[in-house]
Amino acid sequence: MDYLEDVLRLILDPKNFVGALFYAIVFLTAALLAGRLARLFARRSARHFSDITAINFVAQLLQVAAFVIALILYAQLIPALRSMGTALLAGVSVVSVVVGIAAQNTLGNLIAGFSLLLYRPFHIGDRVQLNTPRGVATGTVTSLSLGYTVLTDPDKHEIIVPNSVMVTQVIIRLAQDGRRPLGESTGERQF
Repeated sequence: MDYLEDVLRLILDPKNFVGALFYAIVFLTAALLAGRLARLFARRSARHFSDITAINFVAQLLQVAAFVIALILYAQLIPALRSMGTALLAGVSVVSVVVGIAAQNTLGNLIAGFSLLLYRPFHIGDRVQLNTPRGVATGTVTSLSLGYTVLTDPDKHEIIVPNSVMVTQVIIRLAQDGRRPLGESTGERQF
């Protein structure tokens, strides 16, 4: 019985390597489970909402948040990481400036993705027209992720457009067959 208590004490003590490894596995498993639950939530919610763009976007955001929260909680639990975190705090400002400059486009796409989700200039399934390096392209919006919007053209080619481009460029939303033509009054006041 004493042997079992010693093993449990060793495993559950975050101050030693075995305990830190045990908690790393626990937090990684919890983050993976939370990410899977976010995807499952998105799939089940998609049946109840007409606009799955926001649901997919929120699911991706929840997945990222699950891993970030797990990492923060793990670093606070392990004493060696907590004390090292204090020492690294001074260097964080320099690193954040370097990362911010290096990831400027990526962060711009992320912020633009939030903007597209908030303002909803188009939805998944809408046909849009925009300028590409090959000229004007027409495609159907098939997905909107944190960084990119994916369109499919009539020839079944994918057009992958950074969200920062989708926000700054003039996009023409084309009328869909069998739907109300764009610009037709829906009872709302248009200015």
